[in-house]
Formats: sequence, C-alpha cells, structure tokens
Amino acid sequence: MTTPTPRPASRRRPKIVLARDTFDRMDALAEGAQRRSPELADRLMEELSRAKVVANDKLRSDVVAIGRHVTYRDESTGQTKTVQLVFPEDADISLGQVSVITPIGVALIGLSEGASFRWETRDGTTRTLTVLGVGANATLD
Repeated sequence: MTTPTPRPASRRRPKIVLARDTFDRMDALAEGAQRRSPELADRLMEELSRAKVVANDKLRSDVVAIGRHVTYRDESTGQTKTVQLVFPEDADISLGQVSVITPIGVALIGLSEGASFRWETRDGTTRTLTVLGVGANATLD
C-alpha cells in the first residue's frame, strides 16, 4: 500500500460522499439523537447537509462507508489506527467497530483516501487526521 501524502489541513472541510441508503439512515439517526446528544446530532446534520449523495452502486471503493475498514493517521502523534465504521447497533470497540454516530464516526464518514480533516476529541482537543486507506486497501492493526 502506498501512503498518501497528507494535504495541509485547512479550515475548509474535505468533501464527503454518501450512498443514498446510508444518507437516509443517518438522517433518521440524527433526528433520533437530537434529544440524547444535541451537539453531536447537529454536527451529523451539518455533515449530511454538505454531502454529495450517490446511488449505492456508484459509491467509489476509496470512500469511507458503513461496513468498510478505514486506516487513519493522527498527524500530531504519527499514530495510525484501523477501525470499521458501523451503525450503532453493530458497534463494538473491542472489535474495532466504531459507530457512525460517535464524534470520530461523524468525522470519517464519506471521506476519501488522502483526505485530512480536523477533529475535536471528547475532551476538546483538536487534532488533524488523515485517511490512509479504505476497505480492501486498509491495513488491520
């Protein structure tokens, strides 16, 4: 696997692409999360509002999607991690399965390999992460 060269992180967010079925399900999840976690639900709705939505069979293989593994690097530490993005009912952090409605899940969904983005952790720390690989191209830890 070749490692993409990270692009400088800017204030402009990278574009995101979602399959129609995923978009519809995430829209419903965001509405349902509004009472439990309004800040996260608002962030998810904001991401959905700027997504390019494509037919399920037109989603490129290098785009982070539900069920796909994604390897990303934390640019401040150089640490890489591989997770599988899943819907909430399938999440199991011990297996590396991260819910799409967690802060990192919302940040990763729809990104392409090579995209860098700023992500705020639960403790308020801002980090820059770079997507290194998706699906068959992602390496498992």
